Amino acid sequence: MRIVRTLSLGLLLAGSSAYSQESLQKLYPVNFSQVAITDPFWKGRMQTVATATLDACILYTENKTGRIRNFEKAATRSGKHEGIYYDDSDVYKAIEAMAYSLKNNPNPAIEKKADEWISKIAAAQLPDGYLNTFYELTDLNKRWTDMEKHEDYCAGHLIEAAIAYHNTTGKRQLLDVATRFTEHIDSTFRRANRPWVSGHQEIELALMRLYHHTSERKYLELAQWFLEQRGKGHGKGVIWDQWKDPDYCQDRLPVKDQREITGHAVRAMYMYAGAADVAAVTNDAGYVKAMNSIWEDVVYRNMYITGGIGAQGTNEGFGLDYDLPNESAYCETCASVGMVFWNQRMNMLSGDSKYIDVLEKSLYNGALDGLSLSGDRFFYGNPLASQATHKRREWFGTACCPSNIARLVSSLGNYVYSHSANAAWVNLYIGSNVRIPMAKEALGLSMQTGYPWKGTTTISITEAPKQSCELRLRQPGWMKEPAPGDLYTYKGGTEGKIQVQLNGKPVDIRMEKGYAVIARKWKKGDVVEIATPMEVRMISSRPELKQNNDRVAIQYGPMVYCVEGADNGKHAWNFIVPSAPSFNVNYEPGLLGGVNTISFTAKGAAASADGQSLTTTQVPVKAIPYFAWNNRGADEMQVWLPTAFKQLKVNTTQQ
Repeated sequence: MRIVRTLSLGLLLAGSSAYSQESLQKLYPVNFSQVAITDPFWKGRMQTVATATLDACILYTENKTGRIRNFEKAATRSGKHEGIYYDDSDVYKAIEAMAYSLKNNPNPAIEKKADEWISKIAAAQLPDGYLNTFYELTDLNKRWTDMEKHEDYCAGHLIEAAIAYHNTTGKRQLLDVATRFTEHIDSTFRRANRPWVSGHQEIELALMRLYHHTSERKYLELAQWFLEQRGKGHGKGVIWDQWKDPDYCQDRLPVKDQREITGHAVRAMYMYAGAADVAAVTNDAGYVKAMNSIWEDVVYRNMYITGGIGAQGTNEGFGLDYDLPNESAYCETCASVGMVFWNQRMNMLSGDSKYIDVLEKSLYNGALDGLSLSGDRFFYGNPLASQATHKRREWFGTACCPSNIARLVSSLGNYVYSHSANAAWVNLYIGSNVRIPMAKEALGLSMQTGYPWKGTTTISITEAPKQSCELRLRQPGWMKEPAPGDLYTYKGGTEGKIQVQLNGKPVDIRMEKGYAVIARKWKKGDVVEIATPMEVRMISSRPELKQNNDRVAIQYGPMVYCVEGADNGKHAWNFIVPSAPSFNVNYEPGLLGGVNTISFTAKGAAASADGQSLTTTQVPVKAIPYFAWNNRGADEMQVWLPTAFKQLKVNTTQQ
């Protein structure tokens, strides 16, 4: 297989608008194809995705469901459509995950399978560029008549898969299919001035990726057009009637006038990622103001401590402010993936580390929880409490989450580094090697880290440009607060500060929007040592978040912890946390693939024989990282641990 060393977004745009005055964008991500992940925590997970997860995606996409058969039938213009009208998107996401995985773990068999699928997809495309197996196999005359049928959503995932596969392999077949379909959409709607509201947003962010990939302005213009369709009443009688609420798909107000988060969480995240991307390129203050307000509404009032979003299952999305139930929390895996997308773009727009703080929280907790340690079991929703009623599943009828978490983990390199005109930005402490463009030269970095179990990181300079440049090191937000805003606060402890040494000696740094900045003329062989001290911190919520009253959560570094029955005599609901527990952190290499556990002594409660009273004892409690729960079967679990007996649930039949 030929790996193509593609340019990062910033370098692709250099000479056009990358660092021009018309752009608000502060920095640009370093493309995943430029980043070699060596990290002990993540490399094994990426290997698992490259084998077990992709095997599951292939098995269900090709054999156990009709997703690939639909393309085969569409190519011959015969046969009955199998499955749900949006199933094409799962094929595209699986190909995207394959593309990222091929960069990290070259596998001729996976590449051959992807090429085979791509040929079938290309054969199903109509001469006018249209491609959607549901309408091709049902009634083509009804295409583009129902805004909720996900035609443009599927097109968006096709575009993203095509870009990823072209980045990795250099092969253009899928990219040509995607651009032909995009041309069909553009001529059908924008150029024809035909109103259309996407029922499930996704195409906006995909078009912006295509714009950055090709520098073709028409894709930017089409992304803008889709955004500008919303809030004008075009969905009335179609989407509104189906969902009884224009807020469901963020269509009550024009995007620039929106200030609060509403509706379906995944749709919102995808659309706002696209809007932030558009704002960065166009310098549109209207989108910037909207994004800032909505982001604050999400993070300050509607985000779980795990970075998960979307409390309600009824609309797979947002409800009332501060209404964040734990056991019934929906927190769709795809929504956490969307939080990663959106917060990366907000960071690129602003250069502010708070967005990476939220991205990191979602990545290590809300999103990673969706994937089992074995790689072949998944969560669709991610509750923060369970009475042994939740378990991971092999697959789902609506199977967006398995391929979505697969493509996120496989594309991890997209989120580690960024660059601007004269600076390299380290966003995530993930062991890796990279060459970051600096004008016509490059800054080579090799990062080794104990993260997320230890707050020690070393960055070696492997290549240095002739001119001086900045190295910007993110100070993790968890060192001072659980999350931006005051929805969650630490109970006691001290605020930590990043500690940096250069070649064994302290170095002068300045802090700017959460980044420690070192400006110098670098030399090959320079070594930067970074310490982000970790301690166990207890967290409380604002009193408006009533579900967490008289409860605390536990965090260590970027990881939110939970108590699971498997480590505590099958119980996780029968104790209270004392006001000042003594925590012991211990790395256990043989547990759950190797994790830090947190042990402490709590007040246990047991029912008397007649069930009429409770007795209390001192009991040992062990907590594990939230992402690792439910890998040993269905069991009791809690993230928010009670501090008062009134919060206990003691089952007398279990005593």
